[in-house]
Amino acid sequence: MATTNPIQIQKYLKGVTYPASRDDLISQAEKQGADDEILELLARLDDQEHETPAEVSKAIGKLK
Repeated sequence: MATTNPIQIQKYLKGVTYPASRDDLISQAEKQGADDEILELLARLDDQEHETPAEVSKAIGKLK
């Protein structure tokens, strides 16, 4: 997952309405054409509501 960065991830989350659940994020990323690496990373997030894109980036940073 070394090639994935927060800017790439946010590109695939464009259009998400916050707060958003993990499933909301995955669904939107799929619609935006995210690859399996990004979808797997999003699937590893805690199942909680994320209030902002920055919060999502922070949560993803903790996974790495």
